[in-house]
Amino acid sequence: MIEYIRGELTEVTPAMAVVEAAGVGYALNISLNTYTAIQNQKEVKLYVHEALTTGGRDDSFTLFGFYTKQERELYRLLITVSGVGANTARMILSSFTPAELVNVISSGNDKFLKSVKGIGLKTAQRIIVDLRDKIAIGDLGDLVQQLPLSTDPTNNLPAIDKEVRDEAIGALTMLGFSPAPSAKVVNEILRQQPGIPVEQVVKLALKQIK
Repeated sequence: MIEYIRGELTEVTPAMAVVEAAGVGYALNISLNTYTAIQNQKEVKLYVHEALTTGGRDDSFTLFGFYTKQERELYRLLITVSGVGANTARMILSSFTPAELVNVISSGNDKFLKSVKGIGLKTAQRIIVDLRDKIAIGDLGDLVQQLPLSTDPTNNLPAIDKEVRDEAIGALTMLGFSPAPSAKVVNEILRQQPGIPVEQVVKLALKQIK
């Protein structure tokens, strides 16, 4: 089992990072939180979750990378919930910081969970019921606070350009959305809220794309 990978960050997008360690390039699926933490770094250490999918025509082996153990633990808890798959869990962790997600679950705030693409009321309630007690212990319990959730996360953020627009569309495509509707949503976000970084564009798009 791979606990973590430490090495040179050779490629990074809001959805994937490539880390070279001992001459091997490891492609890891990441969340927007991890992307934000590592995007300007040359050397990184990512905690790993390994996913093996069997059956069908081909088996697949996928690595997920997380900047903190807390985010990885939240991911592992989320995928134990019925109806929450790997990509849905990653979208949840791209929509909230670990601290925000812990507080959303601990406070029973299903409204905020429903704002994530693919999460309906029943799934949001199931996440809260299944995980509320589990996140109250260990390192995750340290994140439980009365943190206000931002309603306007775009203030004072740096300007973006066409490269960031294309990167946001590419990230949404990697998350399983079609390029055409992704581009429409991203373009609208940028028209209404210029000056936001790529990770925020993707985060907003996850709540709007259909």
